[in-house]
Amino acid sequence: MAGFTLAIVGRPNVGKSTFFNRLLEQRKAIVEDTPGVTRDRQYGIADWNGKSFNVIDTGGFVAGSDDVFEKEIRKQVLIAVEEANAVLFMVDASTGIMQLDEEMAEVLRPSKKPVFLVVNKVDNNSRLLEAAEFYSLGFEKIFFLSSMTGSGTGEVLDDVAALIQIEADAPNEELPRIAIMGQPNVGKSSLLNVLVGEERTIVSDIAGTTRDTIHTHYNLFQKEFILIDTAGIRRKMKVQEDLEFYSVIRAIKAMDEADVCLIMIDAVKGISQQDLNIFSLAVKKGKGIVLLVNKWDLIEKDTKTAKTFETELKYRLAPFTDLPILFVSVNDKTRIFKVIEVALEVYQNRRRRIPTSRLNEAMLPFIEAYRPPVVRGNSIKIKFIAQLPTVVPSFAFYTNYPDDIKGPYRNYLENKLRECFQFKGVPLRVYFRKK
Repeated sequence: MAGFTLAIVGRPNVGKSTFFNRLLEQRKAIVEDTPGVTRDRQYGIADWNGKSFNVIDTGGFVAGSDDVFEKEIRKQVLIAVEEANAVLFMVDASTGIMQLDEEMAEVLRPSKKPVFLVVNKVDNNSRLLEAAEFYSLGFEKIFFLSSMTGSGTGEVLDDVAALIQIEADAPNEELPRIAIMGQPNVGKSSLLNVLVGEERTIVSDIAGTTRDTIHTHYNLFQKEFILIDTAGIRRKMKVQEDLEFYSVIRAIKAMDEADVCLIMIDAVKGISQQDLNIFSLAVKKGKGIVLLVNKWDLIEKDTKTAKTFETELKYRLAPFTDLPILFVSVNDKTRIFKVIEVALEVYQNRRRRIPTSRLNEAMLPFIEAYRPPVVRGNSIKIKFIAQLPTVVPSFAFYTNYPDDIKGPYRNYLENKLRECFQFKGVPLRVYFRKK
């Protein structure tokens, strides 16, 4: 299943962020023992039993009245249930069942999506006995765990992973799929309208008028591809949606479908943390990337402005900086059709297959000139290189000590691959295998 998404829901302070961090094996969400510290929605990719899936941690909220909590939580749960493939509903054994848990259970019970009830903070036997009361919430799949220590998380993840079908990782012969991504109000819908030459989406100055992914078949000027825009208003039954959260789930889904992501940033505001999150997610998913700096017409310029801006951008985007950066103005239609040309070039770069003989001919002299450092007295030899048959360009270097080659040398090899072959805009994967 392409882009399986798991949403973690629950009232504030039950341990969602700690669990989220454990899944991603990094401290990405802020964890504090205070309700409402997770202001931004967090999202990332988790791996379990050889399967990858998107994880979204629905936040706690800025402190307010209970009514605000109830309204906000209900809103996010409704969106999560609608948009995710499965929902992990977290409760807290140390407090027992609270009214908010019961309200959330009422929202979740009618859902056709799989719901995993996870009772957190079960870190001793007496807690386990007390936690039995959660069976009364009426969910079939119930798990007892401690997200702080990690005990019990494997059982939940086994059940989540069982829902995910792995699709063959083979090159796709269909039309290129190009997704337009970026913050609300950066000009995504306007770009789509300029490219296809018609008012396909509603364009307004109100952030968040665009919520759904729209697929547009582009077939002009001898170029043909599918444009994916997180665009188009869809009026919901009386649900006041949390737009930012909704658009994040939509953007992740669009990214999963795409071959190349056009990531738009606002020239006036510069690159934000949210832009960096989108960028690093696209890199991790191995998508082709073109960075578009929109509203360039609003910037006062001299001969060095673009160069300085690009240098700063690459500093923020490091270590992956081998990507095209275009300074555009959707309003003035500046360099708009260049966007298409570059995106299709990146698409071709992502599909590039290097014959084994050519690969070895190009790379072995670099390995000979700068060998991997000796580890524990062992001289490391790389004898052979092959490209793997995957969608994301991946290369296996066959060596006598695959586990002893460290990050800096991996970076050296990646840089040489980029020097010898055209992979601009494409993340590469480098593996070391026992020869």
